[in-house]
Amino acid sequence: MGAARAESSRVVEAGPLVVGLAGVEQFVRRAGRQAVAETRRRGHQATAVVRDPAAHGDPTDVRVVAGDVTGAGSVEYAAAGHNTAISAAARLLHRVVPRPATGLAKAGVHRLVAVGLASILPGASGAPLTDEPGYPNEYRPFFLLRTCDLDWAYVAPAGDSDHAGTPTGRYRLAEDGDPAGRLTYADFAIALLDEIEAPRHHSMAVGVREAW
Repeated sequence: MGAARAESSRVVEAGPLVVGLAGVEQFVRRAGRQAVAETRRRGHQATAVVRDPAAHGDPTDVRVVAGDVTGAGSVEYAAAGHNTAISAAARLLHRVVPRPATGLAKAGVHRLVAVGLASILPGASGAPLTDEPGYPNEYRPFFLLRTCDLDWAYVAPAGDSDHAGTPTGRYRLAEDGDPAGRLTYADFAIALLDEIEAPRHHSMAVGVREAW
């Protein structure tokens, strides 16, 4: 099963995005920044929501606002005028998903695409990777609670990140997790924005891995 970058002729109706960069983990922080870059590359307006804007610099052409994803009121305020959200705060989303989901819904946001890790994808045995022998304990909390009422998708690399690799502009979807897989942040961001522009996964997790 494969997928590629959206063609420039595609009719885009996703509208502006709220991009949460509150993740403290290296992967979600870098993935969030690449998601911001990809939204702008495709011509979307983007709002980056962070706890401390001064600590994140000022992404070019992006509105940066202070916000706390653990508070429904803060999320509602930051999300006003947007209809789609990308969450790059995986550990916080796992803990307090009802609050940001409530704030997004009150602001009129109907779609949430959450950045995560491969922990809940099935491994070689058919069980989630979190249950495979040797899976790092620190990755176990990365999953989206299924109590979210929004139209959501949980998108994660099927394996690990390729920190120094060259982006290909392509990716493929994966039903299973593969710890040996490597995917660049830029290619992962393409998958995120494709899921925003043309939603294919609803109330489910989907893996993304490097193209053939």
